[in-house]
Amino acid sequence: MMTKSSLVGCGITAVSLLFAATAAVHADEAADLKTYVARWAITLPGGGAGWLGVEQKQDGNLSGSFLWGGGSPFGFETTAVKDGQLVLTRTHKIKRDGQDAKQIETFTAVADGDKLSVVVRKNEEDGKEVSKVEFSGKKIPDLPPRPDLSKLKFGTPVKLVDNGMATLDGTWEAMSKDAFNGWSLKDGILFNRVIGEDGKNKHGTNLKTVSNAFEDFRLTTEVNMSKGGNSGIYLRGIYEIQMADTYGKGVDCHNMGALYGRITPTVAAEKPAGEWQTVDITLCDRHVTVILNGQKIIDNQPVLGCTGGAITSDEFVPGPIYLQGDHTDASYRNMVLIPIVK
Repeated sequence: MMTKSSLVGCGITAVSLLFAATAAVHADEAADLKTYVARWAITLPGGGAGWLGVEQKQDGNLSGSFLWGGGSPFGFETTAVKDGQLVLTRTHKIKRDGQDAKQIETFTAVADGDKLSVVVRKNEEDGKEVSKVEFSGKKIPDLPPRPDLSKLKFGTPVKLVDNGMATLDGTWEAMSKDAFNGWSLKDGILFNRVIGEDGKNKHGTNLKTVSNAFEDFRLTTEVNMSKGGNSGIYLRGIYEIQMADTYGKGVDCHNMGALYGRITPTVAAEKPAGEWQTVDITLCDRHVTVILNGQKIIDNQPVLGCTGGAITSDEFVPGPIYLQGDHTDASYRNMVLIPIVK
């Protein structure tokens, strides 16, 4: 026969077990959140560079963004951790037989320590699978504190473009041997000319330094943008500082001097097309400073990951300086790189 005291005892045991189970679930959820709320360097199919960022907002909900090769990071409609997996979704509006239709794209990611496996499925509204892609990622270590730029020590300057250069050989090389090469050097000026006499764009090759050994540094140069021009300076081949004819426009993360798609200049300091402009960039400890035409427009700001067009998503390897050459005409001169010595 069960006594009153034994009933109370059983009740306490059951409640304790319930609380313990609930606490375990909550602990698992917290562990999952801690795992996925991070920034991930993505290696896309074919070796392209990508990036995934997941953050937890003040209301507790998750927010995700993704960089797929080129362009800027895009967002998701839903971001959640379910059954130990990170699930992100977005909707694509399409036309089918002249009618509006939708496709649902779902990113499902599974973490194993600092490694991430991702499967991306695109489905019709009725659930039929349209495509499936798989790739991997690696967790990006936390950003270090902002460096004290006043205490930086510099090494021997490297002249990348100057009046003493007679040829590009040995310093610069085309990134694509098959694309049109519009780059030339004359009187100390590095020209990119991709617009033909017929006005058509030949979409030339990008240009990179022969040296892939650059790490942290200060880079100074002058640039002259064509009307409506669009180019870019890639630091270590990973981070693009936008070069563009955006005179007269407001500040934007795609305008002159911006860290493309990531950091918006604090002030619009660009000059009109056809004028030489000074650019002064310091990259140190994954923080960037940009001074355009004597005005500081990005002040020692953290870089969260690679930008569109990066040659790698690995932010911890030395790399080249590369100049975007597939968009429009642009000219560079007096380009000097001074390595930071640590």
